[in-house]
Amino acid sequence: MSFAKWIGGALGWSFGGPIGAIIGLALGSFVDNLTDKGTPLIGDRQAGRERDTYRTKPNYGQRTSRTQTQSGDFEVSLLILASIVIKADGKQDQRELDFVRQQFTNMYGKDRANKAFELFKRITKQNISTRQVCLQIKQMMDHASRLQLLHFLFGIAKADGLVTEDELRQIYTITGYLGISNRDFESIKAMFYNSSDNAYKILEIDKSVPDTEVKKAYRGMAKKYHPDRVGHLGKEHREGAEAKFRQVQEAYEHIQKERGFK
Repeated sequence: MSFAKWIGGALGWSFGGPIGAIIGLALGSFVDNLTDKGTPLIGDRQAGRERDTYRTKPNYGQRTSRTQTQSGDFEVSLLILASIVIKADGKQDQRELDFVRQQFTNMYGKDRANKAFELFKRITKQNISTRQVCLQIKQMMDHASRLQLLHFLFGIAKADGLVTEDELRQIYTITGYLGISNRDFESIKAMFYNSSDNAYKILEIDKSVPDTEVKKAYRGMAKKYHPDRVGHLGKEHREGAEAKFRQVQEAYEHIQKERGFK
């Protein structure tokens, strides 16, 4: 698969707005010639329209009907937000870069991962407006997919063994712009820290709640984080969703054992 075919065929709403502009700049000459060995990828007339959308910004003051996020939309959003988090502490740790590459290899296979990482390296060289990118994602991407993005960003930050304060602040800022609640932020954050009350934080409850509330919270979180909620992103994203889902199950099982109820 050529680089042009991969990027040209994978995106939906990401072709427009600030994300499209970032992609366009990163691709450079590929934007002007989305072809595969001389064969038009999407037709000259359509290709022209796609190039134009890179320079089109949605009106964030108006409501836009949310279209279903494609795998490529999620992938590009992930690359851009990952680049923001990795640069948050003023340096790019090789372990974080390796984590990004490995995660993409696990999800998409080696060839597609190499294409994605090539784009990622170009994106990291840009000055990106976190707010504009996140507002586009919030407007166009469903809540379950945005939660999956947040989980991945914490994984990147933790790849070098420690989530720094700068990285945490950047992820928290991204969370707010994405329209994700503080409770959801604390829940996913707790999945990457070790403390005595982490299980309760993951389930978004206080340690003082009765067993009935623990069970109710678990049912709610299991529904929220169920892998089927991101099934539209393709099977390549199911593994990451399943990892998050298992952490909810493990948190519940930990509380069960601690309290001695079934």
